[in-house]
Amino acid sequence: MSIAEQLAALHELVSRGALTQEEFERAKKRLLDDTPGPGAGLAINRLRRSLRDRWIAGVCGGIGRLTGVEAWIWRMLFVLGLVFGGFTIFVYIVLWIFVPREEL
Repeated sequence: MSIAEQLAALHELVSRGALTQEEFERAKKRLLDDTPGPGAGLAINRLRRSLRDRWIAGVCGGIGRLTGVEAWIWRMLFVLGLVFGGFTIFVYIVLWIFVPREEL
């Protein structure tokens, strides 16, 4: 069911008296707030470099905030990757360049 159809159904309920105007407004707000925009569901779109939890560029702090895993664990993973092959330095630099900083 599309958003327009859901809004029409809510309007129908209000016109029949099944919902009060206040209930209609709350349901409409909940419906419109829960509707994700294009690409909003992708976690990578919410990734931001941290301004508060940072040692170098805030990449690990931002990943930690996004995943719910402590930033020090991400730092350890990046260091271990650096020691065992060095590929994480490339990943870190790419994230540093392309991931935007969080806004205050």
